[in-house]
Amino acid sequence: MEELLIVTTGGTIDKVYFDDKSDFQVGEPQIGRILEELGVAFRFRVIPIIRKDSLHIDDADRELLRATIAAQPTRHVLVTHGTDTMVETAKALASLDGRTIVLTGALNPARFRGSDAEFNIGTAVGAVQSLAAGVYIAMNGRIWDPLKVRKNVSANRFEAA
Repeated sequence: MEELLIVTTGGTIDKVYFDDKSDFQVGEPQIGRILEELGVAFRFRVIPIIRKDSLHIDDADRELLRATIAAQPTRHVLVTHGTDTMVETAKALASLDGRTIVLTGALNPARFRGSDAEFNIGTAVGAVQSLAAGVYIAMNGRIWDPLKVRKNVSANRFEAA
């Protein structure tokens, strides 16, 4: 892997909570800080394009993401994204040939102790380096085909569709 392109869209992974009523905002992307703290042995570049909860990501945002990735020469791409509409976004990226694109996120903010963010990022980094070209989702310790997975909201995890 010559370089890992990371494109961030917001989501729970980057959320910052302000009070007991769970008032939050999507903050600065956390993935660059996480990878630097872990001392990874590869080059990466972070392009933050939007800061939204994924429930607010629309087709225009998905097109911006697709166009941003298409404009870069990098073959290996990791996208951080909110979990609620991650599957829809992954499907929208399917037309990008010749690249390995892995979407990941977190069910708890990266700033929280016990967050799944670092684990999901690690899974996604391994996947993006080893999988054939295509679009994948890395969540809950598994690599998923976007056409065969869904988020089970009540169980708060991804599962086979």
